[in-house]
Amino acid sequence: MRSIVKGLSGLALAGALGLSLGLAAPAATAQDKVKIGYAISKTGPNAGGANITQIPNYQLWVKEVNDKGGLMVGGKRLPIEVIEYDDRSNSEEAVRAVERLITQDKVDLLFPPWGTGLNLAVGPVFNKYGYPQLAFSAVTDRAPELVKRWPNSFWFLGTSKQYVDALVELLVKTKAEGKINGNVAMVSIADGFGIDLSKAAREGFEKAGLKLVYDKSYPIGTQDMAPLVSEAQRSGADTFVAFSYPPDTMALTDQAKIANYTAKVMFMGVGVGFPLYPQRFGANAEGILSLGGWDPNNAATAEYRKKHLAMHNRDPDYWGSQVGYSSLQMLEQAIERVGKLDRAAIIKELQSGTFDTVIGKIKLVDNMPKDAFAYIGQWQGGFFTGVAPQRPGIGAVKTPKAAWQQ
Repeated sequence: MRSIVKGLSGLALAGALGLSLGLAAPAATAQDKVKIGYAISKTGPNAGGANITQIPNYQLWVKEVNDKGGLMVGGKRLPIEVIEYDDRSNSEEAVRAVERLITQDKVDLLFPPWGTGLNLAVGPVFNKYGYPQLAFSAVTDRAPELVKRWPNSFWFLGTSKQYVDALVELLVKTKAEGKINGNVAMVSIADGFGIDLSKAAREGFEKAGLKLVYDKSYPIGTQDMAPLVSEAQRSGADTFVAFSYPPDTMALTDQAKIANYTAKVMFMGVGVGFPLYPQRFGANAEGILSLGGWDPNNAATAEYRKKHLAMHNRDPDYWGSQVGYSSLQMLEQAIERVGKLDRAAIIKELQSGTFDTVIGKIKLVDNMPKDAFAYIGQWQGGFFTGVAPQRPGIGAVKTPKAAWQQ
């Protein structure tokens, strides 16, 4: 008996001694809160995107849930406690922070970081410990492969090919109408996002008979966009495509205006759908295309916009915000259905269930939404309207873009 007790932990030893003395063992402490953690880019080049698309959604959803008394777990509401770290827009820092949240802070659930590169970096850690990874600021054609490797990962924005297919569909139609010559100038950031989308675009443009006459990547942190814009302007392309991150998108737009380069179709990257974009560029934002886009007739999305505006005093991002908020709604509903903080069961419910969200009803296929939202949007009349691919709730693209107002 002595050797058995010697091998027990302190807690088990106390229980064993209690039983040997004929005393009742103490009941396990009931969980009284849900700890949710995340590493997010509060500083560094990714901070702009994180502070527009993700952090406001995290704050809004947590407030709404806590205002109700917390998450419904097994018929009881448990308030949410948040633990957050700044990953400094650095993949190594993000991995260390996520590891700390799991092993030291003992969080019940994790929220994802911002950006394709950081989500790919932390994916193995989420998977190792069995946490659902609800990535809604990442786009990669590796998503189907990653879902097989990391079945806990969910890629809410879909694949690069889906966006490129929608863009190609739009360009082919515009070319057939005689509005563009089919020559494309493309620039892309040398990060996971830009590398993945530009690769898909090269294949998509070639297959569709669109000619890529200028193709240039640039490193993260590039500030002088004048050479890229000048070379694109000289290329003879009347379609300009940039797979860029927010700071680059702003700089490219500024430089295109300075150079008076108005392609008939102007597609910019992440940031066009941010509320800052029309504030900064005013009427010049009209006609600019980018990733995402909203259905102006969706009442639930409009109500979400009002709540976001009331809490943060600014509009949400018109690409990832509604998708990200929907993913959090799905998580809340999955936890309530499962009835406990069993991460494996929550993952299974997310994979198989149908959920009510601000976008509409969503049922994931291979851990990704299918035909749930627009892939390409355009600023039209002060609203970032979804214009591709063509299906109900998607508007018509307007070309050519008007000349820059100086």
